[in-house]
Parts: sequence; structure tokens; C-alpha cells
Amino acid sequence: MQSAHHARVRCRCLASVLFLSLFAMAANPVRAEDGWTDLFDGKSLQGWRNYGTNIVTGKGWVVEAGVLKKLAKVRGGDLITEKQYDDFVLEWEWRIPAKANSGIKYFVRERGASAIGHEYQMVDNATMSRPVWLTATFYDVLPTTTNATPRIADWNQSRLVVRGNHIEHWLNGVKVLEYECGSPEVQAAVAKSKFKHEPQFAEKVRGHILLTDHQDECWFRNIRIKEGK
Repeated sequence: MQSAHHARVRCRCLASVLFLSLFAMAANPVRAEDGWTDLFDGKSLQGWRNYGTNIVTGKGWVVEAGVLKKLAKVRGGDLITEKQYDDFVLEWEWRIPAKANSGIKYFVRERGASAIGHEYQMVDNATMSRPVWLTATFYDVLPTTTNATPRIADWNQSRLVVRGNHIEHWLNGVKVLEYECGSPEVQAAVAKSKFKHEPQFAEKVRGHILLTDHQDECWFRNIRIKEGK
């Protein structure tokens, strides 16, 4: 009888541990096995808000079948993460139609009417006339060092690496740009760019991640981040 009682107690304990483990997994978006956190849950805009506000104000962002879609010609405003980041790896998949323009900004701080930050450009290259405006560039500052032609009307996979002052831009499995924040090269390039009057623009700062609203259609999915070096 005592053995049977102990067996029932052990079963109840195991069941409790299993329940708590499953509850923790459901409540915590971090995938403990590899350290990634989903920034888009495939169902809502939880974790995001419009730049300069505490809510999502526009109607231009919609979620359809697990995809975050920016509607063309419908004002939605730039979306930023509620959280700020320092060192991280960001991965996402995106798709744009011909002639469309979009991008992801990082190191974004809410200090003015316009969102300022380093931008990973996402665009139909055929519409751009300067090398520093093409896909996967550090927009208007540094061109890619390897050919970076996106797939138009099809899915692309991008990766952004921030480790200390070291930055990497990847497109479809290929590293196409790397640079060092604060380096003479970056400072000289910023001085020739539209951001030359922005304080500390060449430096790395802790900030938000931002999805731009250029009034063009753009689709996002599988947006995830891994923090730390």
C-alpha cells in the first residue's frame, strides 16, 4: 500500500512539473533551445507600436495568414518594437512587388518627428539610380560590397548582425556588407550622406527596430531576434 501511495505521489508530481513546463513554454516566446525570440507572432501586432505613440494608429498594417502586410497607399506609419536592443542578430523574410520600396531601420531613438536610424534597404533595384540606395545597403551611406539583387515578387531572407561596433548585412544567405560603427570609413560616408547633420549618426546606439512605411506594398514573415554577442 505504501509503495502504491508513493507511486501516485510521484505521478502527481511529474504531472505538475509537466504542466508548469508547458505553461512556461506558452507564456515565454523565447525558444530556449536556441535563444531566438519571435518579434512577430503571425497573428497580431503584439510587441509593436507606431513611432512616437504607444499604440498602432494606422490601418495600413494587416496580418493575413501568418504574414504581416503593409498595404500600398494606405497610411500605417512606421512600426517600431516596444523593446530596445543593443547586440543582436535579426532575421526576417520579406517580399515586395516591382517598383516597391521598404526597409528595416535599427538604432532608432524617438527624438523627433522623423525616425532616424541605420537602414537596411529593401527595394526594387531597377528603380534606384545610386549604389547606396540599392537593396541591403546601409541606406544612403554605404553600398554593398557583393552583388545583392533581391527576388522581386518572391520571398527574400535577410539577416542583420550587430556585435559591438561590428555590423553585417546578409541577403539570401550571402554576406553583402560589413562595417564598423564610428570608424573613419563610416564617418566619412555619413558626412557625404543626407544624415550628415544628425548627431552621432555614425555611432552605435541602443535603440528600437523599425519597419518603414513608404506607402508601398511589402510583406514580412518569420521576424525573429537573438540578443547578445
